[in-house]
Amino acid sequence: MNRPFKNLARFFPSVIGAALFLGVCAGQQLLSAENKVYMIQLDDATINPVTAGYIIESIDKAYRANAQCLIIKLDTPGGLLNSTRSIVKAILMARIPVIVYVAPGGSRAGSAGVFITYASHVAAMAPSTNIGAAHPVQLDGGETPKRMNEWKEWKELMDASSKKEDIRPDEDPMESKILHDTTAFIKALAEKRGRNVDWAAASVVESASITDSEAKEKGVIEIIAQNERDLLKQLDGRIVKINDKEITLHTQEAVIEEIAMDPRQKFFNILADPNIVYFLMILGFYGLLFEITHPGIGISGILGAIFLILAFYGMQTLPTNYAGLALLILGIVLLIAEAYTPAFGLLTLGGLSCLILGSMLLFKSVDPIMRVSGHAIFAVSLTTAAISLFLIRSVVRTHRAKVLGGKEGLVGSEAEAQTQITPAEGGRVFVHGEIWDAVSDEEIRKGDRVIVTEIKGLTVKVKRK
Repeated sequence: MNRPFKNLARFFPSVIGAALFLGVCAGQQLLSAENKVYMIQLDDATINPVTAGYIIESIDKAYRANAQCLIIKLDTPGGLLNSTRSIVKAILMARIPVIVYVAPGGSRAGSAGVFITYASHVAAMAPSTNIGAAHPVQLDGGETPKRMNEWKEWKELMDASSKKEDIRPDEDPMESKILHDTTAFIKALAEKRGRNVDWAAASVVESASITDSEAKEKGVIEIIAQNERDLLKQLDGRIVKINDKEITLHTQEAVIEEIAMDPRQKFFNILADPNIVYFLMILGFYGLLFEITHPGIGISGILGAIFLILAFYGMQTLPTNYAGLALLILGIVLLIAEAYTPAFGLLTLGGLSCLILGSMLLFKSVDPIMRVSGHAIFAVSLTTAAISLFLIRSVVRTHRAKVLGGKEGLVGSEAEAQTQITPAEGGRVFVHGEIWDAVSDEEIRKGDRVIVTEIKGLTVKVKRK
């Protein structure tokens, strides 16, 4: 055999072995990529534009990663209706199965969480959780779909929404319209996913709420799972329909990979909290108030401007009542006016009243989680009242205090006659380290102690002590 062929024959087994090894590694990598489950977690989070963006981006990321499914581990008290609609649309249009798992124990899918759970391909709950109370919490709708594939799905919901009951004469037309529309919205979701339609309507109209076991019994959810591994075990082999195509889940041995919020989403999610926005706005006003009353470009003015900018951004994501905002601004203006034109508390009283009323009206929502906490309003109002009373007391004390400097400070001061003082010719006195010309209605001898009673130009009038 020729020498080159001998060398090739010597290395041939090594080449074949390397190829087999790389093939096995590539196959394992492909298998692990296909046997991966993505999961996101909303832990006691409100449904707002930030969390909606987080869920929508995660659905797309899970699809691009060729994951088996996306699990939304949900614990929410509710949130905004327009953000809920955006999430629902994204789930309906998803090209990957979306599983909603209400967990861990003690969690709930309240209000907006009911719609998200009903929109999911598979709904699951952990023991000791609850779902319900889906009465609409914000009086505005979602955005109009722009892409044709969204429009087809959305039209099905709108067609179902057109089947409304007549409005009773004793109902407010606007509230009734919103309630019927929201009821039809969740009914359409229930029909599409084959879940309990009657309970879905009751959760909206009557704010009905049930436990995990009741939800499974009533056909609201499909699975009760102890934990994530138990959920994956029960999902294994389940057939899910995606865009008229049936997909079988293989999740029993799947690897769970969590998608966390990025720093930007975490930061702006904080600004979607009404209490945080409220405190930022008050601190911003306080910073500007301090800067105005203490002229100069200082840290208080800069921080105040930053806080106000962040607060106004947060208001864009919340159902802001501009009447409440106007009352807050008026209250701050009255407090500033008190600092410049002391009205001995009248302007401060009006400012505090506007501050309290504006705080209560700032965010228009029937759901307490989307309003400013009463404790926060009480704390801010009490602090403002304490500061205002301290400043008013200081102003009153200053006005009542005896003037000790300047010409006005001489009146009532004790002096010593430097010369003889007569009614006709006058004389001089030593007072406050200075020698003044003096006059008197009585004759005073040199060295006598006198009291200054009046100032006339550069002359003081005195009397014997």
